[in-house]
Amino acid sequence: MRKLAYLVGLFVLASLPAVAQESRTKDLSLEYSYLRANPSTTGFPSFGANGGSASFALNPRSWYGIAGEFSAYHVGDISGASVDTNLLTYMAGPRFYFHHFRRFTPFAQELFGAAHSGGTGFGIPGSRNSFAMALGGGVDVPFKNHLSVRLGPVDYLLTEFPETTAAAGRKTQNNLRVSGGVRWRF
Repeated sequence: MRKLAYLVGLFVLASLPAVAQESRTKDLSLEYSYLRANPSTTGFPSFGANGGSASFALNPRSWYGIAGEFSAYHVGDISGASVDTNLLTYMAGPRFYFHHFRRFTPFAQELFGAAHSGGTGFGIPGSRNSFAMALGGGVDVPFKNHLSVRLGPVDYLLTEFPETTAAAGRKTQNNLRVSGGVRWRF
């Protein structure tokens, strides 16, 4: 029995360097982002918003990371009407990388957090907060040693801003977000 315990202990100690060989990386990405927004007011038309996003990911494994993302969008015109509106999102969640291809790396992510709307658009006067969730993915194409071009992260962005008409209550907004930019890995 004692020999078996020594053998198991030796096996565990011998396998530790293999676990340590997988490098832990971090990455930072900056992206231009377009949002096709579906406002919370019934009968209000969908519209586009331009903005940007920044994300930071800690990758304990080559195939898995924990990402945090901040996005900001501005709208100045909706269907010819002048508005001054901002939408901010703060989200975090898992990101999975698929390193099966030599020239590019697809990834998928699911982020959860909050959205903040301020201004006179999105069918909401003043300032409001809401739950936010993004589900999607994109492709990283290596450009230089630690620099990649991040192509087309396309996300379904769910927000739950309250309805502002007489039928007040929660309403789900199903938005589409398309981005592109650069990613630094260090």
